[in-house]
Amino acid sequence: MIENKLKRLLKSDGTAIGTMICDTRTPAIARALCVAGFDFFILDTEHGSYSLETVSDMMQMARLEGITPIVRVPDFSYPFIARTLDAGAMGVMVPRVKTRAQVEQIVRAVKYPPMGERGMMNARTNTDYRGMTIGEYGAQANQETMVIVQIETREAVEDIDAILAVPGVDAALMGPADLSVSLGVMDTGHAKVTEYIQRVADAAKRRGLPSGTHVGDLGTLKVWRDRGMRLLMYNYDFGLMMDAATAAIKELRA
Repeated sequence: MIENKLKRLLKSDGTAIGTMICDTRTPAIARALCVAGFDFFILDTEHGSYSLETVSDMMQMARLEGITPIVRVPDFSYPFIARTLDAGAMGVMVPRVKTRAQVEQIVRAVKYPPMGERGMMNARTNTDYRGMTIGEYGAQANQETMVIVQIETREAVEDIDAILAVPGVDAALMGPADLSVSLGVMDTGHAKVTEYIQRVADAAKRRGLPSGTHVGDLGTLKVWRDRGMRLLMYNYDFGLMMDAATAAIKELRA
């Protein structure tokens, strides 16, 4: 089983830069992002319309290229998590997390015994088709597979210390848009949103865990980087393309 470079980078106090893939369906996007210098990407199956076959193709290309592939699953149900990991994801990001009990359920779905209850499958994409005993694979998978909780509700922020205390959680990533909705302000730049994001960043730091956020504005992302966030997600696939295309057209028509 290959090493999870994202997990190693964060554990060594490094800063990781990634993006979200929402619409692109060709596995070549993993290669392009790797060449561009991204450390990881998150494939969005919460809002995206990806089939499991497409997920598997994307994961295989990413693993070959050396960029860490994470999948945002639709929710914390066992089938979504287990099948995604069997398809080759090196971790999951779970949206709309609200309670410690939910996080405990997520960890049980991600990890093999004795840490969890994931069903064993040790001979396909998730092992790169390399022969491994059940014991070898279970131990390595528990070590390498990531659990990222997406914090995007008032309830989650107000229970953040209990959530991050669950063994097996590797990082917390903010969802500013949904958080602003949950707080009733409908504005990601609102002072209340900033306050709640800072509460999560502070809680993660106290526990020695990385925190991060996902935004489309580089200035905002730099602010949170300077405040100690180390899991930085910038923009998404078509956002990156549209920004570059718009800038080029503006320049050429000037």
